[in-house]
Amino acid sequence: MKNLVRNLVGLSASLALFLSLSSAPVLAQTGAIEGKVIGADGKPVGKDYAVIKITRTDIKGNYQVKTNKKGEFFHAGLPLGTYNVACEIDGKVADQVNGVRMRLGDPVPVEFNLARMAAKQQEMQKAMETGKVTEEMARDMSPEQKAAMEKRAKEQAEAMKKNKELNDAFNGGMEALKAGNFPAAVESLEKAAALDAKQHVIYGQLAEAYGGLAKGKTGAELEAANTKSLEAFAKAIELKPDDAAYYNNYGLALARAKQFDKAQEALNKAAQLNPTGAGQYFYNLGALLVNAGQQEPAGAAFKKAIEADPNYAEAHYQYGIYLTGKAQVDAKTGKMTFPEGTAESFQKYLELKPDGANALSAKGMLETMGQTLTTTYTNPDAKKGAPAKGSTTKKKN
Repeated sequence: MKNLVRNLVGLSASLALFLSLSSAPVLAQTGAIEGKVIGADGKPVGKDYAVIKITRTDIKGNYQVKTNKKGEFFHAGLPLGTYNVACEIDGKVADQVNGVRMRLGDPVPVEFNLARMAAKQQEMQKAMETGKVTEEMARDMSPEQKAAMEKRAKEQAEAMKKNKELNDAFNGGMEALKAGNFPAAVESLEKAAALDAKQHVIYGQLAEAYGGLAKGKTGAELEAANTKSLEAFAKAIELKPDDAAYYNNYGLALARAKQFDKAQEALNKAAQLNPTGAGQYFYNLGALLVNAGQQEPAGAAFKKAIEADPNYAEAHYQYGIYLTGKAQVDAKTGKMTFPEGTAESFQKYLELKPDGANALSAKGMLETMGQTLTTTYTNPDAKKGAPAKGSTTKKKN
């Protein structure tokens, strides 16, 4: 009986001890994280400027906190484990620290310096572009960054090789073009165009090379060369549509191909892009039209040249020549009647270029027309300020 009582007493004591232990609170194993966010300007960000997102990676768990007015953040009560900590600004991740292990005791520090990170990224990008990457940079590179750098280095090597081939082809084409070796120029410039189809200057020179090649051809070969020249000019204009010189040269090529309406359109566009050069553009067209036997369109082109540049002496002379071609001969008297403006055209030429290459011809035309001839001559060796030698007049009856 005593043993039974003793056993019951012992059991009661054990049960009491168990109950007292099981009622004691169990403490959670948690830690804390703290840090600061420095903005891209090198200063701490303000209150609520950045959101710090804390994601547990070993088991599911998500937490977040915002920065205070000093750019600081703090989050306690984080279960022990491994976390990725991201700094978000305007809903986008600006920086991230992975593999942060929580601990008991002091908070785990995590800093975000966006200014330093931006500078480092720029340095890394420049290094990747140039291929000059330090060992320290290489250690910090992700596998993706290393793959991108290797790809970039390969592309640079290919680009350098391509650039050398391109420069050799283009320079060879230009040398051949200057020497008048148009077949060689075409071959080299076609190669340059194949290497880089986005260089307008290549197509501009290729068009000139085909134009030169056409001069020595006839029949189908002439037509083929002219077509290639026009195609190259069109491509140059497509790549650089604001270049008046391309439109001018394109217009002249169209005129050589006897596409006069299109030539006029191209020259009008050149004049629109470069009004100060319009006189030259229309004069060039007129000269080509004269050579092609297109007298009426030529006259219209010279007139446009004069309208664009009233002081374009050669345009006045050529317009006068055009008008003399329209002179009428009286069947009874044999006297020639010239269209209005003919004499004025030659007079204007002499006024602008009294010693010009066509001065004698202009004087002769005026004498033939029975007009008063007025010329002014200035001695180029005379001292500055000396009066010009007087004008002379001559009447032909």
